[in-house]
Amino acid sequence: MAQEIKVPDIGDFDSVEIIEVLVAEGDTVEEEQPLITLESDKATLEVPSTVAGKITELKVSEGDTVSEGDVIALIEAADEDGGDDEGDDDSDDADAEDSNDESESDDDKEEDAKSAKSDKSDDKKSSSKSDKRSASKDKSADKKQSSDAKQSKDKAKKPAGGDHDYDCDVLVLGSGPGGYTAAFRAADMGLNVTLVERHNVLGGVCLNVGCIPSKALLHSAKVIEDAANMASHGVTFGKPEIDLPKLLDYKQSVIDQLTGGLKSMASKRKVNIVNGTGTFADAHTLKIEGNDDTDQITFNNAIIAVGSEPVMLPNLPDDKRIWDSEAALSPDEIPDSMLLIGGGIIGVEIANVYAAHGTTVDIVEMTDGLLPGADRDLVKPLHKRMAKRCDNIWLNTKVTGVEAGDKLTVSFEGDDAPKSKDYDRVLVAIGRKPNGAKIGADAAGVKVDDRGFIAIDKQCRTNVDNIFAIGDVSGEPQLAHRATHQGKVAAECCAGEKSAFDAKVIPSVVYTDPEVAWTGVTETQAKKDGIEYTKGAFPWAANGRAIGLDATDGNTKLLFGSDGRIIGAGAVGSGAGDLIAETCLAIEMGANADDIGLTIHPHPTLAETVGMAAEAEAGTLTDLYIPKKK
Repeated sequence: MAQEIKVPDIGDFDSVEIIEVLVAEGDTVEEEQPLITLESDKATLEVPSTVAGKITELKVSEGDTVSEGDVIALIEAADEDGGDDEGDDDSDDADAEDSNDESESDDDKEEDAKSAKSDKSDDKKSSSKSDKRSASKDKSADKKQSSDAKQSKDKAKKPAGGDHDYDCDVLVLGSGPGGYTAAFRAADMGLNVTLVERHNVLGGVCLNVGCIPSKALLHSAKVIEDAANMASHGVTFGKPEIDLPKLLDYKQSVIDQLTGGLKSMASKRKVNIVNGTGTFADAHTLKIEGNDDTDQITFNNAIIAVGSEPVMLPNLPDDKRIWDSEAALSPDEIPDSMLLIGGGIIGVEIANVYAAHGTTVDIVEMTDGLLPGADRDLVKPLHKRMAKRCDNIWLNTKVTGVEAGDKLTVSFEGDDAPKSKDYDRVLVAIGRKPNGAKIGADAAGVKVDDRGFIAIDKQCRTNVDNIFAIGDVSGEPQLAHRATHQGKVAAECCAGEKSAFDAKVIPSVVYTDPEVAWTGVTETQAKKDGIEYTKGAFPWAANGRAIGLDATDGNTKLLFGSDGRIIGAGAVGSGAGDLIAETCLAIEMGANADDIGLTIHPHPTLAETVGMAAEAEAGTLTDLYIPKKK
């Protein structure tokens, strides 16, 4: 009997257009073979067949719109098909056209197998059919899954490994960039994976309340500032009108597109998603709170990917006008005034957002410069631009107290800062702390230090052999791209691969305008540690593309070690974060100045500044006159 293949859970999408039908009536398809391709304004995705078999009828065509539960096609499942195996060429056309008749005929022949009138072809059909039924029953028993469970979106479709009796091969705790990468990689390697997430959407801090929403709002800030800057070039726009609910809807649409894609990919990979708060009961058991269907899961291996949370200053009043970085990305209003406590990456990015949208912003930083850890020559152009955006930037200054009244009154300690000043909002952006102490790790025997970090080796393995840790909880730097690479390593180790995290460099990017990016050894570090180096640099004031973009305050520099190989790089300017990727590859490949300089870079682009910085080091640069050293 033909089965219906329906549109599965496709996230928040509804009435999605079919842009391609990949099969035709009469086609034989495999399980998981794509049948149609859907396209919404957010994503393109394929809908696979839930079973192997023959398409008997298509219910849709190109251009139709469908939603969850709509029937795509009717399929005659392979294990219900009474057709012949390979080599059964003697079956007649009537058998091929009517499988039900064939099935009935085969049953009659099977019952009359001892009859001398039964020919060899009939015996062969009967035997083949019996074998198929037996194999199907055995396969079903091995998987321990009913056909209903196989269709369920909430259950893992892959059986756990045969070498243990746990619920899953790999349990991943946390679905941020590291967590979902680990889960997907493990599933791709054939493991049964359960992904536990305390929120009802995947993506963790980065996708939902961190990296992604902040970049969406920074894009808005850049458009506003670029429009204003064009006035000096003869193009004048009116003063922007900020529709905050609509702006936040745009931000949320960016988030939804990515999280919806994760949900779809998890479904395709048959990753079992469990929503709830997980804490370890022992080295093979995770307790789940907040889920009506599951209170614990046992696992063969676990990957801890629980991330971090914002650090707040002690002794602050409990007032909703005092924000952390997550609250700042979902404001109830655009405040008239704001103090940013902390001049690090998060602080300057959010200051950039609010200043561009009309807020009077002050920044207070306890060290002697913005972006501690970055080279000062890279920070200088950004500081100059931020000084114009912001009302004040106070360095070497501390916040000594905050009092909540009609306004938030903040007290300072520093040479240039006032004794106190009133603000509508105060944002604390002084860093993030890992969540290692919140998951009952001690019950599993996993060691967590006083700061909440979990120590790991190059395989991302903790002190407990079957438990791994990745991302923010496993140490510095707390960056999403570090977590994703660690996630792959941990997953591959769970699958028995000889994998290790041995990255030479991990780049850092500040997504302000101008952007600041660096990787590998910085000049500050080289001088402090006594590392011998030489430098090739190229100012963007000599780059045609930068001049056209009015981005002449940028600069690109490359550092080379005593053996001539590149060991570090930095850039400041529009799109610096994109430029730094090339230098990361160069460091990983052990490139020297000639390798980079002799690589033809497209013209006119900002990427040329990388090649020209290398040429400056190699002594072959013609776009600047650099007197030869005597």
